[in-house]
Amino acid sequence: MSTVTVNISFQDSLLTEIDKTAKREHRSRSELIREAARLYIQRQCQWNDLFQLGDRISQEQQLTVKDIEKEITATRKKNVDNQ
Repeated sequence: MSTVTVNISFQDSLLTEIDKTAKREHRSRSELIREAARLYIQRQCQWNDLFQLGDRISQEQQLTVKDIEKEITATRKKNVDNQ
């Protein structure tokens, strides 16, 4: 797999945190940023899949936004009561 060099601008404070983290984890700055980008993309794909699943289920069960809001409220109340 080929690599391409890109230029990215960071605020000084963020770059300092990146460098501290890279040093603590015995990684290069590039390695840390590549991993962060991979994790971000993976997380976004997971959220997208979850929302698509929710949309599919709500359509199959013919749920309205109000139905979903009521269920969320009931579940949150139950969780608070169980604490």
